[in-house]
Amino acid sequence: MHLGVDSFVAAVTDPSTGHVVGPAERMEHLLEEIELADRVGLYSFGIGEHHRPEYYDSAPPVILAAAAARTSRIRLGSAVAVLSAADPVRVFQQFATLDLIAKGRIDLVVGRGSFTEAFPLFGLSLADYDELFDEKLDLLLRIRASEEVTWSGRHRPALTGQGVYPRPVQDPLPIWVGVGGSPESFVRAGLLGLPLMVAIIGGEPRQFAPLVDLYRRAGAQAGHAPEALQVGLHVFGYVAESTRAAADTIYPGWHEMFAKISRERGFAQPSRAQFDATSGPNGAFFMGDPDSIAAKLQRVSEQLGGVQRISLQMTNPRLAHADLLRGIELLGTEVAPQVADS
Repeated sequence: MHLGVDSFVAAVTDPSTGHVVGPAERMEHLLEEIELADRVGLYSFGIGEHHRPEYYDSAPPVILAAAAARTSRIRLGSAVAVLSAADPVRVFQQFATLDLIAKGRIDLVVGRGSFTEAFPLFGLSLADYDELFDEKLDLLLRIRASEEVTWSGRHRPALTGQGVYPRPVQDPLPIWVGVGGSPESFVRAGLLGLPLMVAIIGGEPRQFAPLVDLYRRAGAQAGHAPEALQVGLHVFGYVAESTRAAADTIYPGWHEMFAKISRERGFAQPSRAQFDATSGPNGAFFMGDPDSIAAKLQRVSEQLGGVQRISLQMTNPRLAHADLLRGIELLGTEVAPQVADS
């Protein structure tokens, strides 16, 4: 099992001093975080894509290019690239270029995203939510398979044999499908034989076992080899010296994030009791000391029939830079070695 970190590059207010970390300083901190993840031996670092004021990750390829130039081993990727709202030609060109800079260390995880701001921002209709992703994923895979592409669809001008350049170091460029809880999404990824990145943001991870099994069965029925049907998880978490310290460090920022989302979507306001329950042994949050986190990672992997990659999303608007660095260090030096052979 490989471990990594995902970041949405949240705007941060230091919880001790009240200092509001500006965008330029936050980017400096982010690159320090990625460099540390590389040094302590973590497998991957992913950057999300959002178009909201509380996040600074609207242009992941730019961030990833800076990170690629400052690292040497860690894999870098999207978490996720909102393919529905993008041009697949440009997405492929950007990530192929990144792969050249990183010398073959790039993963492209594509999805539809959990927020919808990208759709009106780029002149797209939410009524086309499903069709946009299906069509653009089809084009992206055609581009990956061939330099010269002939293709037509409803949401982009046709291609009539044009070449798409540059080509990446990796052949093929790894393309993962990011999914939530829709069975159709799991089946699509299986039929295409693409690796699966499952975002688990609530409930219990073991509840996803039937969906992961559905993915594997769809892939097998489509004739794909079992080793092609990799499963990764994107989860919310943090590692500290103790479980209580982890929870106390993360809760204020978690409450701030989800209180805002709950107001926007008409949900009940989040509570500490809800947070603690979701952080428990069977919950979706991976919150604790290194030994308990390692044990939970192994248990969840077994529940889902084997997981190849797990990325902890540590974005938090009230998490001090020093605390985030310490969490990354513990994940790489004390958790990752325990699960490396799982």
